[in-house]
Amino acid sequence: HVVRCFEDDDVIHVDGSVDPIRDAELINLELAFADLAQVENRLQRVKKDKKADPAEARALEKVLAVLEADRPARFAELDEEEEKAIRSLGLLSRKKMIYAANVADSDLAGGNEMVDKLRELAKSEGAKVVVVSAQVEAELVELSYAERVDFLESLGVTMENSGLRALVREAYDLLQLQTYYTSGPQETRAWTIKKGWTAPKAAGVIHNDFERGFIRAETISYDDLVACGSEAAAKAKGLLRSEGKEYIV
Repeated sequence: HVVRCFEDDDVIHVDGSVDPIRDAELINLELAFADLAQVENRLQRVKKDKKADPAEARALEKVLAVLEADRPARFAELDEEEEKAIRSLGLLSRKKMIYAANVADSDLAGGNEMVDKLRELAKSEGAKVVVVSAQVEAELVELSYAERVDFLESLGVTMENSGLRALVREAYDLLQLQTYYTSGPQETRAWTIKKGWTAPKAAGVIHNDFERGFIRAETISYDDLVACGSEAAAKAKGLLRSEGKEYIV
């Protein structure tokens, strides 16, 4: 959820003033209303259906109680069976939340008072806040890599900690995702997997046959590979190990 956290007389706010807390709460309210209508309608159908899944009824009752208490659906405590039963509803306020605090370039490094208030709201909701600057991101597109580094340094931030990269990293962390790479003579590709996945399941992202046919993987730790400079050198030092189907990537 992108929230405006900067003052600029040339950029008019639809409500006539800048108030990130008001804006965030308004959007959350609209999402909750949409979820409430969907949950109420679905619950009525479930109650009339004698063959309905009891887990779905329990989940809907729990979510309804949370929504009626003016809280997002993600605060409803559901067990695995209940969660699965209502997953198809795609409740918007059940999803995990990141607030992207959109600031002026001068506030990108340290934020401002509006960002601090947004962080307090996010903490009460169990959400995250990442400081970004749409103005800066638009300017970075037009620059070379070296120019980007210099520009960001002048603002007190680095490439790795700049808005867009920080937002992607926070999103990955919130969703418990990670990336692994495959490299060959012609290309290197990135594959997104869940944290905690075993090697066969991670291989299955590339192709199902890799998961079904997985036996063992020859593995060298990243630090060892970098220190040795090549796979052959790492093998020569005995740093190559064999990992089975339970290996966590």
